[in-house]
Amino acid sequence: MTRNSRSPATRPLRALLLAASILGGATPVLAQEVDKSSEVDAVVVTGRRVSEASVAIGTDHATATVSITRAALLSAPAGITGLKMLESLPGFNVQANDALGMYEFGNSVSVRAFNFQQIGFLLDGIPMGRSDQFGGSPIYRYVDNENLDRVTASAGAGDVALPSYASLGPIVDYFTKVPDKTMGGAFSQTLGSDSLRRTFLRLETGQHGGLSAYASGSWIKGDLWRGPGTIDRKHYEAKVRYDMSNGGNLMFQTVHNHYFDYDSPDITIAQYKNTPDPFYGTTPDLFGRSGRSFAYLGYVPTLPETTAGVKYSNANYNQYYKFAVNKRLDHLYGLTLNTPITDAISISSTAYYEKKGGYGVSPESYATSLAAYRAEVAVGIAGLTAPKGLQYGRSGVEGERKGVTFSGDWKMGFNTLSAGVWLERDDYHRTQARYNVVDGNPDGAPLLNEPVRLQRNYQSRRDTVQFFVKDTVKLLDDKLKVDLGFKTLDIDYNINGKRQVADYLNLRTPSIDANWKDSFLPQVGLVYTVNPHDQLFSSYSENMALPRGADDVFSAASPIVPAPKAETSKNMELGYRTNRPTINASFVVYNTTFQNRLQSYSALVPGSTTTETFYQNVGGVKAHGAEFSGQWKPELLGGKVYFNGNLSYNVSKFEDNFAGNKIAGNRLPDFPEWLFQGGVTLEPADGALVNISARHSSSRFSNYTNTEETKGYTIFNAYIELGDGFAAGPFKQVKTRVNIDNIFDKDYLGTISAPMVATPAFFRPGPARTIQFTLSADF
Repeated sequence: MTRNSRSPATRPLRALLLAASILGGATPVLAQEVDKSSEVDAVVVTGRRVSEASVAIGTDHATATVSITRAALLSAPAGITGLKMLESLPGFNVQANDALGMYEFGNSVSVRAFNFQQIGFLLDGIPMGRSDQFGGSPIYRYVDNENLDRVTASAGAGDVALPSYASLGPIVDYFTKVPDKTMGGAFSQTLGSDSLRRTFLRLETGQHGGLSAYASGSWIKGDLWRGPGTIDRKHYEAKVRYDMSNGGNLMFQTVHNHYFDYDSPDITIAQYKNTPDPFYGTTPDLFGRSGRSFAYLGYVPTLPETTAGVKYSNANYNQYYKFAVNKRLDHLYGLTLNTPITDAISISSTAYYEKKGGYGVSPESYATSLAAYRAEVAVGIAGLTAPKGLQYGRSGVEGERKGVTFSGDWKMGFNTLSAGVWLERDDYHRTQARYNVVDGNPDGAPLLNEPVRLQRNYQSRRDTVQFFVKDTVKLLDDKLKVDLGFKTLDIDYNINGKRQVADYLNLRTPSIDANWKDSFLPQVGLVYTVNPHDQLFSSYSENMALPRGADDVFSAASPIVPAPKAETSKNMELGYRTNRPTINASFVVYNTTFQNRLQSYSALVPGSTTTETFYQNVGGVKAHGAEFSGQWKPELLGGKVYFNGNLSYNVSKFEDNFAGNKIAGNRLPDFPEWLFQGGVTLEPADGALVNISARHSSSRFSNYTNTEETKGYTIFNAYIELGDGFAAGPFKQVKTRVNIDNIFDKDYLGTISAPMVATPAFFRPGPARTIQFTLSADF
């Protein structure tokens, strides 16, 4: 059993925070005139792509909280994932394999000192659980941009009330739109680069006796931008809402996602440049591949036998693209009740159920499969078939996740007391085996009745209980708002079955239990309204998270198996926000410390082109930095032009060495020091809009020892929109939009698939220039 521990030096502080959290309601002396509002005046910067200040700069939030609003979401390329949209927010380093972020294993996110698996994601209050591509619930499977109302992100400390066992601070909340009160709908058709075709349709029932609903579908298909293969996604969403006479509402929602794609390979810098690689013992590519277009083969090559009499025994047949695919099927259902009980008391509760399934395929060479087959037969494993050539490696995933959240608010004069609980069970089943294909031919159909060797067949379970209490107090004539709260987190974990090949060879079926818990994770926040335009804010929080990649940690031959300690963090922020007649902006400085950070790294799977992710406890990490975000509409340009931008500075360093590797003081891999995102929007005439934006990332290290580094890069994007306000017959808001990503076709290395310890890493080239044309209309 693993428990979170605290040093004696922190105990007095934690005791003080606990007392403050419990007794926050007993401070009436300073409270005055509770009917006044401390909120900064509403935004006066206007424009079709300008957000309200309360959303754009997080007015009245004690933490650095910013949002992407519906207008910005609808300006993005059609089909772009909700994850890739985060690149427009301060501090978020988003890398993707393609312009839309569709390819799941090509996505990576880092913010401050956190990465994708340390961020908590929610959809309309439903916690999304793990972000792992295998068995997880990554947010990009569950939303279409056209159905989103906003995306709100807290980069350092999400609200203590939000449920998540993944977050070490950051929380990203996705809110879908409510059904329209009038009958109608929306339609769009998109054509784009790489034979992209996308159709979106939403139908609205309108409101009838308090009941309203919509249902939507999107269908997208296109070619990979590098190499052979396609991406195919069918996505459906629906929401039913009933508005009650007491001001409450009851809402049911569901999401269904069908996804299939072909992979593209990770490559080293040596492969990118087509030069010899002394680390991996490779020479310039056999097939003449190099640069950003390096891809799997779209044909079966003719290669010499490496085992006499076995035609497809050459390991290089594993470069054929049909042996690298992914398929997913995900279903999510949620039922939410929000209702007042009295004028002072309200409750909210959500029950949800998720079911998932799918598989991934990777190749394995004849020699590797033959050795493993002989080893398993030798210990008496029955039902296996000798390999015939290249092997079809199938990894199956399935699971169910169900849970419930409940919270209540009680307003008592200048106090608002909130409390709640979250319960969840997550069951996951993973299988992995190698199978023959017809004649061993890479183009042959898989023979799933002919397993060659077995690798995994295990179940894992997570039982999570989270409880929170928070008191919000308004003081000093409502100029000062204080949030005092804490949460508890208790995660029980079990994994049983065949976790790895060694379990088959040793004829064992282990069952391993672990527990991670902390009974007091405090959060304190302050917001001081200086005047009607300006606010100061500050926060401190402590967090604990389920060890990242827990199933991988327990099932792979990682150095820290079987019981990693829980990752913990402490986050501090101090910020300022302003809302003026032509500008609104937010500035924050932060400091973050980690304990027991689990850092991922990759290793090649023997006999395969794929890499496997392992995790190593690298001890402590510290990060500090600053973030700026703002919008400006200068008067001198007649209100036809406005600007938005954000700039982030981040320094994240290891504090400790591990396993003989001297990394203390080194920078974390895949964390750029500087990030910039900025754009200018022109409204030259009614119904016309032009936007040009730039995104810059400074250089990033790709391994723990900081001996390999990527170059920084700058990408320019643009869109032109015509027809806003135009109507034709039954159609209104008939618009056309052209999106151009990577205008100057910048060639760069983007995603670092998983950093290495001391050797060169594996990368994905950044996507080439893409162009989209979209026609849309409401009706």
